[in-house]
Amino acid sequence: MKYSIFSLARAALSGHKNWKPTWRDAAPKDRYDVVIIGGGGHGLATAWFLASEFGIRNVAVLEKGWIGSGNAGRNTTIIRSNYGLPGNTGFYELSMKLWEKMEQDLNYNAMVSQRGVLNLYHSDAQRDAFARRGNTMRINGIDAELLDQAALRKMLPFLNFDNARFPVQGGLLQRRGGTARHDAVVWGYAHAASELGVDIIQNCEVTGFTRDANGKVTGVETSRGKIGAGKVGMAVAGSSSRVAAMAGLRLPIESHVLQAFVSEAIKPLLPNVMTFGAGHFYVSQSDKGGLVFGGDIDGYNSYAQRGNLPVVEDVCEGGMALIPMIGRVRLLRQWGGIMDMSMDGSPIIDKSPVDGLYINAGWCYGGFKATPGSGLVFAHLIARDQSHKEAALFRLDRFQRGAMIDEKGQGAQPNLH
Repeated sequence: MKYSIFSLARAALSGHKNWKPTWRDAAPKDRYDVVIIGGGGHGLATAWFLASEFGIRNVAVLEKGWIGSGNAGRNTTIIRSNYGLPGNTGFYELSMKLWEKMEQDLNYNAMVSQRGVLNLYHSDAQRDAFARRGNTMRINGIDAELLDQAALRKMLPFLNFDNARFPVQGGLLQRRGGTARHDAVVWGYAHAASELGVDIIQNCEVTGFTRDANGKVTGVETSRGKIGAGKVGMAVAGSSSRVAAMAGLRLPIESHVLQAFVSEAIKPLLPNVMTFGAGHFYVSQSDKGGLVFGGDIDGYNSYAQRGNLPVVEDVCEGGMALIPMIGRVRLLRQWGGIMDMSMDGSPIIDKSPVDGLYINAGWCYGGFKATPGSGLVFAHLIARDQSHKEAALFRLDRFQRGAMIDEKGQGAQPNLH
């Protein structure tokens, strides 16, 4: 859907009455070749790759709310591929390469900004750990630079370098990392998938599965009636355990709230995304000027999109330890997303033990940055009934086999390195 400057002006001056919908708000058909549960980034990206890469266009994406009402609209927008373990390094670099060409592929402005991701270190031991991770990244063809304190003082002179408890000694920088506009990403995938014939069905909550005499999933029961399917893919993030339970599955994940915060707009300050290595705190600056920051998950299981005050306090303490001057900035709002936390910090992309049902879950802190990569490998799994080479280690049975990818959200939790 391309607009000229004249059509944009005409639509704006008409009070936006002449805007065309970005995607078709479809009504459900009786049956599809593939039904994707979840209209977030992962579900929509999967549908688009099914249609564009594998020629499967009789596809429906079911969303219980509206497009972007879940975690896709409730995150801190960070994209990166600074991982250090086999399985994650290749997958997240695949995703980063897809981010770099997403806007051209979708013909949609997702505001991808490769402003860099900087993980700060505060001790010799942490420096050595970051050096090992950077070396691993470079061996795998991923950009990484280990910066000393002198380099950081030139780049970020406002940091509290001489903090008595957490002196900033340096950092690991991935220049290709950065941010993307979270809701524009889902709008872009919805737009492009709809153009290829995918039905995007909003306000359609899945309430159960239909199965044949052999137990194979043959469709879903929804708030808008039964919908038949040759295959069903599940990409519902923090609701994964609840949806899987409808099929009699118990997944090795827990759901927790992850809070995020945004401040009032200030003049340009942060040139990149930054993480605090002595605590779980990360921050970037939005295009509107607000500081966007977050921290650790709340320490209790929950399906609620709201948080608790102890994490608010912990995040503010981390920000003040790193950049004391932000204590004068007003906090505007806070929100929470529901994280599906796997036992090793890495995702699950696999056929489920129930025939006809495919699982995309357990993304922990890595869900948004994985969006395009997740869509491609999940579409590959559904279309060909075999794992993509970059998702071959994300098997569901790895917990039984002792083959964990124990990364613990690498780069998001620097204090664990």
